[in-house]
Amino acid sequence: MTNKEKIELMRAREQKIELGGGAKALEKVKATGRLTARERLARLFDAGSFVELDKFVEHRCVNFGMDQTEVPGEGVVTGYGLVNGRTVFAFAQDFSTMGGSLGEMHAAKIVKCQERALSAGAPIVGLNDSGGARIQEAVDSLAGYGRIFYRNTMASGIIPQISAIMGPSAGGAVYSPALMDFIYMVNKEYAQMFITGPQVVKAVMGEEVTAMELGGAMTHNTKSGVAHFVAESDEDCIDQIKKLLSYLPLNNREKPPVAACTDPADRMEEKLNTLVPEASNRPYDIKRVIKLVVDNGEIYESQALYAMNMITCFARMNGQPVGIIANQPAVLAGCLDINSSDKASRFIRFCDCFNLPILTFVDVPGYLPGTGQEYGGIIRHGAKMLYVYPEATVPKITIVLRKAYGGSYLGMCSGQTGADVVMAWPSAEIAVMGAEGAAKIIFRKEDPENLKKKTQEYIDNFATPYQAARHGLIEHVIEPRETRPMIIKALKMLENKTEDRPWKKHGNIPL
Repeated sequence: MTNKEKIELMRAREQKIELGGGAKALEKVKATGRLTARERLARLFDAGSFVELDKFVEHRCVNFGMDQTEVPGEGVVTGYGLVNGRTVFAFAQDFSTMGGSLGEMHAAKIVKCQERALSAGAPIVGLNDSGGARIQEAVDSLAGYGRIFYRNTMASGIIPQISAIMGPSAGGAVYSPALMDFIYMVNKEYAQMFITGPQVVKAVMGEEVTAMELGGAMTHNTKSGVAHFVAESDEDCIDQIKKLLSYLPLNNREKPPVAACTDPADRMEEKLNTLVPEASNRPYDIKRVIKLVVDNGEIYESQALYAMNMITCFARMNGQPVGIIANQPAVLAGCLDINSSDKASRFIRFCDCFNLPILTFVDVPGYLPGTGQEYGGIIRHGAKMLYVYPEATVPKITIVLRKAYGGSYLGMCSGQTGADVVMAWPSAEIAVMGAEGAAKIIFRKEDPENLKKKTQEYIDNFATPYQAARHGLIEHVIEPRETRPMIIKALKMLENKTEDRPWKKHGNIPL
């Protein structure tokens, strides 16, 4: 055989592999509204930059007629390329080829992609669309999942790991996404994730539930909190992933990429002076405040539909990416509860892993009361907030807008729980508890007329930021309109912040 013939044979093999399960199988996938695996990767990577790994890998299973079964590309496409000019690794499962099922060599391709991403110090994106474990390969497919999970854990905190549920994901297949940093879900019938499907739930538990109700995008974005972002199509999902990557460094040794900024660093925002209601029991949308402070009013919110009494989002300040945590007074008065504590804690740890400064906007009346919260472990879950802020070594700036009561204020990054700089608006009420409640305890023996008078005196003296400022517990009391320039100045001051910590293997976070 001549060299020319060998090259032609190679090209023919490549073309066959690139067709996955064949033209008919690919058309069947596309008929559901999905992009194919290769189309997804083409949209993710800059044109012409994708380099495929292990294209010619084949399975070696001989059970149940598998020795006579071809699985082109082993049902997954892996490789690396450029996303907005920066190196990213990715794998995309190919549902057209044996349902994208995971066998030994399918897993081996993903594992190699994970290892290469880790050694190169580059993010990895997993586009999941698989029928699950390849049953014909029995324990070998199970071991494949184990190897993937192990690499997920080894890469955690070193490189960003992003997962997208763009097709079925059941059983063991859900746990690699769960071990990654962020999960996207396409809000379509074909994209679901659950441990056991509706049939098993019905047979074992007697519960009637549809696949979408059990494991669809809205379920995991609103009820379980498993997913972080919802997308309306494959295209939207991939575009959102690229947006998220734009805020992140390639790895934990880099700083996040600074973008050009057209929004003046010294911009005063007059609207902030009147945005927050004077009555502390009146709600408002904290996102209006955040958007008036950050560059061009742009935020990218994580878990926007889950635990909505807490906001977690990415933004930029003078071009620098930051992570933002904020109480939402428009939902549950901004109280901390089990779900919001979990949501914020994981986001804070991610920001700390990848060198994103943390801005915390505080308007918190306390922890949500009730037997449901107590029996559910609000003490344990709320303690996560008290753990992750002191643990974080990135610059931490706290802005107290209004209520900052008791332990919930400490949980929202006070100066004593880790903040480098604490600013307060004149409307801030930094106290052990709400002024009226405190006054009723302190002056409970007073007659009604004196109680009213003394309550007002207490409010004037203690429901302010000045008691904390007098004791050096906060650094600044600022006019609300000054918030943006003051934050940017603080970030500049903290840009080379370092901290020496005692050596330890790792802490024991209250999980």
